[in-house]
Amino acid sequence: MTSFSKIHMFSKEDFDDWKIRMQAHLSALDDDMWFVITDRPITITKVNTIVAMSGGGPQYVEKPRVEWTAEDKKKANLDNVAKDILYKTLDKNNFNKIKMCKTAKEIWEKLIQLCEGNEQTKENKLSVATQKFDNIKMKPGESMAGFDERVSCIVIELNALGKTYPNREVILKVIRGLPKEWDVKQWQ
Repeated sequence: MTSFSKIHMFSKEDFDDWKIRMQAHLSALDDDMWFVITDRPITITKVNTIVAMSGGGPQYVEKPRVEWTAEDKKKANLDNVAKDILYKTLDKNNFNKIKMCKTAKEIWEKLIQLCEGNEQTKENKLSVATQKFDNIKMKPGESMAGFDERVSCIVIELNALGKTYPNREVILKVIRGLPKEWDVKQWQ
């Protein structure tokens, strides 16, 4: 099992990165761990033998807790494990915002709402990021590496908001953003 010290602390500023790391971490702990985040806590079921014997297709009913196997107990506990991991990444202020959530899925959705906002907020962010991309120019005294880093950050931000550009368009944007004193022939 991965040690807790490897889990990244929640950060609104780095939410997109935190989200990716948490998905990888939770999935690595158990294949079904991500399921409890995206869908719901796992319900332990068994085949309803009465319906199955009457010729109908298999139907499932909730399995009584006294019949649970060790594997059933482990799967039923995944929601608690996911909640515990999420709780441990939050500072007191953010914990207070989610502590009334009953499941790991509710916690995850609340954090997404807090950090990403509603659809209108997302559209506004996309509009601002698109404008930044459209107007990007190399600053006086800026290195090519610095300019490339700024372009990359904007492209990543746009990607996270659902907008992608072909590599060719990004390259052309970089070339067009260079100051006049740059000789474009040096790229050939």
